[in-house]
Amino acid sequence: IWDVELLRWWIVWLIDKTYYTMDYFYFKKLDVYNYSKVLVISIYKLLENYPQEEKFAICSQIRRAAVSVPSNIAEGFGRTSPKEKIHFLEISYGSLMEVSCQIEISHDLGYIDKVDLDSINLQIETIARLMSSLRFSIMKNGDSNLNRMK
Repeated sequence: IWDVELLRWWIVWLIDKTYYTMDYFYFKKLDVYNYSKVLVISIYKLLENYPQEEKFAICSQIRRAAVSVPSNIAEGFGRTSPKEKIHFLEISYGSLMEVSCQIEISHDLGYIDKVDLDSINLQIETIARLMSSLRFSIMKNGDSNLNRMK
């Protein structure tokens, strides 16, 4: 039978150990997460120049898709299993491709020029490559390489 004081000490030690070994917000250290947030800001600034009639149409759709990219990265890295992290990275990638499509349509409609299109596409391509590398790393190593970031 456990001594109550010993049990209390062991629980406190276990909680402290868990607290100090876990970094609840380490996704914020990921380049892919931070670049995704920069993309969101770029998108919001770009959408300021769209026609008024598009504010609740394509603008709203692009905003939701863009915000979904870093949001799904954060949600995935709030999960414990590598499989779940990969799943949310895949959802994030899908949202990124949605942004790419909608920005291309915006260019075709004449809402943005070629310079803006190329700028956003460069950001999208960079984020897509980072996502792909991160996904591959998690598939190969689990979270072991990510834990070194702490």
